[in-house]
Amino acid sequence: MPEILITLLTISVVVAAIPGVCNYLILLERKLSAWMQDRIGPNRVGPMGLFQPLADGIKLLLKEDVIPPHVDKVLFLIAPAISVFTAMLAFAVVPFGPVDDPTMPSFIRFIIAPNIDIGLIFIFAIGSLGVYGVVLGGWASNNKYSALGAMRASAQVVSYEIPLGMSVLGIALLSGTLNLEKIMQLQTDGGVLSWNIWFQPLAAIMFFTASLAEANRLPFDLAECEQELIGGWHTEYSALKWALFFLGEYTHMITISFLTSILFLGGWSFPFIAEATSAYPGLWIVKLLILTGKAFFFICMMIMLRWTIPRFRFDQLMELAWKVMIPLSLANLVMVMFCKHFGFSQWWLLVGSMALFAAWGTISARLREAELAERPGYVKRKKSVPDVAHGGHGAHH
Repeated sequence: MPEILITLLTISVVVAAIPGVCNYLILLERKLSAWMQDRIGPNRVGPMGLFQPLADGIKLLLKEDVIPPHVDKVLFLIAPAISVFTAMLAFAVVPFGPVDDPTMPSFIRFIIAPNIDIGLIFIFAIGSLGVYGVVLGGWASNNKYSALGAMRASAQVVSYEIPLGMSVLGIALLSGTLNLEKIMQLQTDGGVLSWNIWFQPLAAIMFFTASLAEANRLPFDLAECEQELIGGWHTEYSALKWALFFLGEYTHMITISFLTSILFLGGWSFPFIAEATSAYPGLWIVKLLILTGKAFFFICMMIMLRWTIPRFRFDQLMELAWKVMIPLSLANLVMVMFCKHFGFSQWWLLVGSMALFAAWGTISARLREAELAERPGYVKRKKSVPDVAHGGHGAHH
């Protein structure tokens, strides 16, 4: 089959599949949140509520499309389109399955744009443009809550782009490339002990955390927090325009999950089941299921974090980026450069990452204690010592 037809087929499948996948991720989020809160969740539409996304989609299609009279209509309509377009364009260079597997049919390809040597840079460049949809939506709404949400989003994205990019520079140095397919191939060829998570655990944590902030997911959803800003930058949006914003957000979640799996967890590689030396019929299907399963794990983690960690204050959000993640990512990058320059074993990076994490935790605790000590009326808590003479329970026992 001609290359252009394979590309068009892959684009058609991805564009058609992503909205459906996002709809069912919303159902998954509602089900997981119900499970975590000891509720039932959606269960009325279809068996076990499986048709709920279809009902929600029909509702959004039939809902009245309201455009308030006080908005800038052109920018108001462009904003959600920018959010969806940038999210889907970033996904174009992400392999969502095995690449160049000889057991695959010739007309199947699990990446829209293969062999992009600057794949990582392309994703970050396009992903950073997604904030334009948020900023334009908030500005065009002519609403103070929307404007505040847009300002928060712009500051948040600009801040977290730095540790997000710096956290993967170590992977680029270790792999010698920015091509996602080659980064995945290097890990799959070396087996499970070649996964980058062993050499860059601190970078993996920072990458995933910064990605949550980029996607406006809890605990970093300061741009749309209901308690302060009603709905933030999308307060004035309804029907399909509102749905497009969330389609962009969930597409970003899918991209983040696949990226984390490819950069740090070896892509489709899995011990004894899918290795570089594995050869059996249908191997490409197994590889596809493994990579999708890893991505699904990170999606579930994002959803469960929403109901586990409370939302940061905005000053805490900025401090986490500028005072913690940027210095740590810079120190991690220097450590990788040091090991590469002097030819040390990559396993020293695991020790170095743990040492950096412990050192920064100690420094942060000391700085926090010194900051609290400067506050008027602060009294340092003393550790309580159990009363040994009364069995450790005090005299009132």
